[in-house]
Amino acid sequence: MRKFTHNLGATAALSVLLIGGGLAQAATTLPPIQKSGQLDYLSGGVGKDEAQAIEGASKHWPLTMEFVVKNKPRDEFVANVKVDVRDVKGHELLQADSVGPFLLAKLAPGKYAVNAALAGKTLHRSVMVKAGQPAKAVFVWPTGTSETHS
Repeated sequence: MRKFTHNLGATAALSVLLIGGGLAQAATTLPPIQKSGQLDYLSGGVGKDEAQAIEGASKHWPLTMEFVVKNKPRDEFVANVKVDVRDVKGHELLQADSVGPFLLAKLAPGKYAVNAALAGKTLHRSVMVKAGQPAKAVFVWPTGTSETHS
């Protein structure tokens, strides 16, 4: 009987470790890093775990972009946003389609022009990236803009 109890205890302890490890892994799962030319970026945030992981990682990336459609009672995250980032000379550094409401980009310090297009409506932002200070650009489309009409 004691052996059974011991095994049961060991099984319970192992289960807790596996479940806890699985939850920790799910909470830190990030989408894969991609490249646009020489620039690293990642995009995602679909689902609570991935969104939390990206928000946590964003402090280590020079630029975070967030994509939202104005809605009541709450704004809604959107994906399938076409993103274009250019330096001050107009050189394209990033061209990507977001696969979620967040896109993180490894940009060098400097000033950038960012265009984000959803359903034929393009929003423009001027972004300043400073060394060691993550920048964030939030793009909010008006109510009724639908990602399914792009």
